[in-house]
Amino acid sequence: MTSNGKTHVFKFKQALEALRNGVPNREAVELLGCHQPEAERRFDELLRQTAAAENPPENALGLLVSGSFGIGKSHLLSHLEHRALQSGFVCSRVAISKETPLYQLGKVFTSAIQQARIAERTGQLMEEMGDKLNDRHSLAYDHFSRWVMRDDHQLHQIFPATLMLYENFVDFELRSKIESFWGGDSIKVSEVKDGLKQINQSFPFKAPKVADLPPQRLKFAIELIKGAGYKGWVVLLDELELVGSYSPRQRARSYAELARWLGKAVDENYPGLVVAATITQDFGARVLGSLGKQDNINAPNRLEELREPRLAALAQAGIQAIEQDTIPLRMPDEEHFRETLEKLGQIYTQAYDWEAPPADVSLGGAGHQNTMRYKVRAAINQWDLLRLYPDAHPETEGSEFTYQYDEMPELEKESPEQDKDDDNGAPDE
Repeated sequence: MTSNGKTHVFKFKQALEALRNGVPNREAVELLGCHQPEAERRFDELLRQTAAAENPPENALGLLVSGSFGIGKSHLLSHLEHRALQSGFVCSRVAISKETPLYQLGKVFTSAIQQARIAERTGQLMEEMGDKLNDRHSLAYDHFSRWVMRDDHQLHQIFPATLMLYENFVDFELRSKIESFWGGDSIKVSEVKDGLKQINQSFPFKAPKVADLPPQRLKFAIELIKGAGYKGWVVLLDELELVGSYSPRQRARSYAELARWLGKAVDENYPGLVVAATITQDFGARVLGSLGKQDNINAPNRLEELREPRLAALAQAGIQAIEQDTIPLRMPDEEHFRETLEKLGQIYTQAYDWEAPPADVSLGGAGHQNTMRYKVRAAINQWDLLRLYPDAHPETEGSEFTYQYDEMPELEKESPEQDKDDDNGAPDE
């Protein structure tokens, strides 16, 4: 077998292993493709608008898609990630989780920085951006540099100060600390000021407020990415349905943050940001609507009662986006199932040098057995057993999965000190 053939076999096995676990990776998505034309078309349009040289959007652009468990939401995001990278964008994929709650912008931002990918680059985002900044003769960087120094973008002075220091100081340890600060870590203001003195520069400033940093970091990172020559930053938010398990106050703040990410905050601008997010199809009925937790009424009212009218308006915008702007993903038809299973059989045959027979997976029906995830995993399991035990007669059994929106005790932190963005990344005097 040639080295190229071995590479293909390894790629096929990687894809099959991911599909066995129900989590498609890049190889699986590339091999099987994606069949959600409306979501793909809308996403491509957002990329085109954001990259436009003339009349680019003044704020973030967002796309929200919904679907049942197993329909292919994660598969779609992997496909969109590939399209974004091929189109010249930096792309980050963030799964909303207990460790990355949607209502804390700082933690979602930090995760997006850590998960960022750049086509044909393998380093951490801020390190890669630092390498790009070594060439400061491009028009894109000149625009970024001028933008940072302006007074009308609502950035704290620590951002132009650290950029000036980064450009002119050769201390690699301090440069690394600045990269980390831009990505969400803390930095000592005294170190920044001492460094500026050594290059005969002065920025008289105090440490910014903790709560002010996350949105400013987000804005700075987007402009930094564009200054490095990329079209913008694509952030893919997966599993937004976890919001339904938060406490009432956390859910209210999460809707407000969703509005920010989707470009619905009229008093905040993040040009160059494109966001695509996924959520379960029954979230509106079971969490927002009258048959569920009635968050469409209760969430904004709760923030009003807490004397947070701006967040209440943002929460209302986030709720409306879920109720009115969500694109439902298309359920695969029988022809698509057959094509996918035939292609999957060819991949399995080449991966294991074993002729995979037609998969005995019933077509049609309803519920979990009519999802792509079920049929793909069932087919691979059948082939695994037949390859190892030729006389076996495998039968696949499955149980219906229904997402539960019960509030989780470990997520119920009602105190403002616990709910607000933590002090990670706060500069120290």
